Amino acid sequence: MVARAQTVAFNGMEAALVDVQVLISSGMAAFSIVGLPDKAVAESRERIRAALQAVGLALPAKRITVNLSPADLPKEGSHYDLPIALALLAAMGALPREFLSRHLVMGELSLDGGISPVLGVLPAAMRALQAERGIVCPAANGGEAAWAGEELEIVAAASLVQVVNHARGMHPLPRPRPSVVAAAGERPDLRDVRGQESAKRALEVAAAGGHHMLMNGPPGAGKSMLAARLPSILPSMTPREMLETSVIASLAGMLPNGAVISARPFRAPHHTASQVALAGGGHRAKPGEMSLAHNGVLFLDELPEFSPRALEVLRQPLENGHVSIARANYHVTFPARFQLVAAMNPCKCGMALEPGYTCRRGTRCAEDYQARISGPLLDRFDIRITVPAVSVSDLSLPPAKEGSAEVAARVARARKVQQRRYEQLGLEHVRCNARAPARVLDEVARPDGPGRKLLEQAAEALRLSARGYHRVLRVARTLADLAGEEKVRRLHIAEALAYRGQVFGTGAAI
Repeated sequence: MVARAQTVAFNGMEAALVDVQVLISSGMAAFSIVGLPDKAVAESRERIRAALQAVGLALPAKRITVNLSPADLPKEGSHYDLPIALALLAAMGALPREFLSRHLVMGELSLDGGISPVLGVLPAAMRALQAERGIVCPAANGGEAAWAGEELEIVAAASLVQVVNHARGMHPLPRPRPSVVAAAGERPDLRDVRGQESAKRALEVAAAGGHHMLMNGPPGAGKSMLAARLPSILPSMTPREMLETSVIASLAGMLPNGAVISARPFRAPHHTASQVALAGGGHRAKPGEMSLAHNGVLFLDELPEFSPRALEVLRQPLENGHVSIARANYHVTFPARFQLVAAMNPCKCGMALEPGYTCRRGTRCAEDYQARISGPLLDRFDIRITVPAVSVSDLSLPPAKEGSAEVAARVARARKVQQRRYEQLGLEHVRCNARAPARVLDEVARPDGPGRKLLEQAAEALRLSARGYHRVLRVARTLADLAGEEKVRRLHIAEALAYRGQVFGTGAAI
């Protein structure tokens, strides 16, 4: 008689149910696994054999056939060890079959019978809750499984023996408690930045509206320092955002001790990162840096040094908030709604904006360097500022009176105004001005008469695209929200245009 257990196979963010079928029949002793298993699944035979021997059981000298259904769905990863082992124990009569019919199982077996942590327990637990089942998982992943819901039955075991004893009712295991990643010490504070008042103002505007931001300036001006302090002024994540971010981290194996992430992600990949590293993919379709920065900040330092192919993959996610990966054998979609912050030097030598400095290559140095970034990508930055070099007098100034806490309070007030505005319009998924659809901007960001006249004149002079026009309106709406004003006025349009029309040393506005 066939014994069954259920587990999952991951296709991007989706956890598809997999039926693990085990049949012990007469014939020559053999142990075969069918159903498109990868190398890790095929090797589970030896881990299962050793784990059973460690707990005092031996495989019967018969033909053992394991079928992973549906057979046309690729099975990847080591989390199939435990469901196969438990189904095998049920076929041998050592485990109640009713227990397996009520649970979804995943876990990797060690040679001594222990259960090692695996990837993707949180989305698997959410799928188990949806299927009205409990979940059996490694003890190290119990904390993340507990976030799927209080009504979910969780068996978080450290060894194969513990699972068997729990199933038989001999030693029931307690339900694990949900855990949260503890804050990693003191966060960088804006008070550490000396001078750069205009840049700090732009950073506050970017945080208040969720706007993408590009900083240009000489080496040592403080661009990276400013970017690292952006998370300290962003509002805290909502429970839903925490769950979304943690599901992605779970699939990537980045949840420490099964604890859910509470702080907004800040990802800063090196400029040698490939397009697969940024977008995701690979043999097992893992999430990339854009998805790992979901609900947080993606910081690209030395932007022109990234390969053009890697930078161009940013364009679609910046618009629609997800990245779609299409390959010959799979098609997956990962969420990627992040805030992009980038920094660059004005030229290869980095000194093009310095007063009195003359490059040996003239203006061509800056022109060639900035040409590495395509116009469509530049058009997606709402705020573009020049960060000048810090003078010695700035460094000798006392610390600023305002730090991240004061700025974060203003940002939080502006975000609450935006959230309330878009909820009244029936746009619950829009939480900041940067995500506002273009069709509602005429209603929520319509400038007054002088402001509209200035915007029309600037649109002609700067040759703003339709996307650039709408992005100016979004930034102006954020400036009005920070000022506590209902109407977008000329003053707000002028400041938004100043962020849009910065010159980068070549004499041309971008």
